[in-house]
Amino acid sequence: MNTLTSVATPESVLQRLDWKVIRRLDGLLQGDYRSLFYGFGVDFADLREYQPQDDVRYIDWNVTARMDTPYIRQYTEDREISAWFLLDMSPSLDFGTMQTQKREVLIDFVAVVARLLTRHGNRVGAMMFGNGIQLTVPARGGRVQVLRLINDMLRQPRLSHAPFTDLKLLLKGALNSIRRRSLIFVVSDFISSPGWENVLSLLSQRHEVLAIRLFDAAEMELPDAGVMVMEDAETGEQMVVDSHDKKFRKHFYDAIQQRESQLKDSFKRAAVDVLSLSTEDDMVRSIVQLAKRRQFRRMG
Repeated sequence: MNTLTSVATPESVLQRLDWKVIRRLDGLLQGDYRSLFYGFGVDFADLREYQPQDDVRYIDWNVTARMDTPYIRQYTEDREISAWFLLDMSPSLDFGTMQTQKREVLIDFVAVVARLLTRHGNRVGAMMFGNGIQLTVPARGGRVQVLRLINDMLRQPRLSHAPFTDLKLLLKGALNSIRRRSLIFVVSDFISSPGWENVLSLLSQRHEVLAIRLFDAAEMELPDAGVMVMEDAETGEQMVVDSHDKKFRKHFYDAIQQRESQLKDSFKRAAVDVLSLSTEDDMVRSIVQLAKRRQFRRMG
């Protein structure tokens, strides 16, 4: 993934992703993009006995075991998806220790998924959040809409410092304004004031919600690099620390593990699928793994 520069244009970003990401996904997913989005617009309709021409993926194994004969699930599907991207564009998204920042991963992910959806006649929109909800892009279809989303993401201001992020505002904004049942991607590093967890749970009761959690490897473990200055990307507060101190590194590691555990519990309680996406990850591999995981759950 190339680092976005000030000369990047929506067209150049989309062309790069079409060649380097979407073409590979076409081959690996073989056009079965609905495996990514199965929970949305898919309603259980009935059970019936298995027939030789039926797709074995739809066998209900629990019912089959009870009835001692194969049964399959039948679904009715809403062919058109309305998808929304809830985008955290706060200062902590500008962190990255290698060549890529979390903000760049966010832009690439949104562009790829929006392209996949709109190519199949679906509509996509976005709510972009920095210091409060700064921009709402109404849901529309087509390639032009994808280019507009990329343009608006590229143009979002990089806030040097801001009040600590409160994702609750973004999630409440979506809860209050998105009326039609939709597929919602919450794309964030989830570095936020507490309180967003309950709103995420409410959102997932009305919509199909996927959490795209962005992170950088350096946020997970402090390197042994001697005396360094650590700065809070959200508030700008600085602190001098001695990373050579084993006790300090252990304290840092324990704090991160506690936060990871809390995040995992929050997503589980809200009943949302999670894709953890690192600045070093291969996006194609990550999206394919997500699709396979969701397809497996559907078959189960």
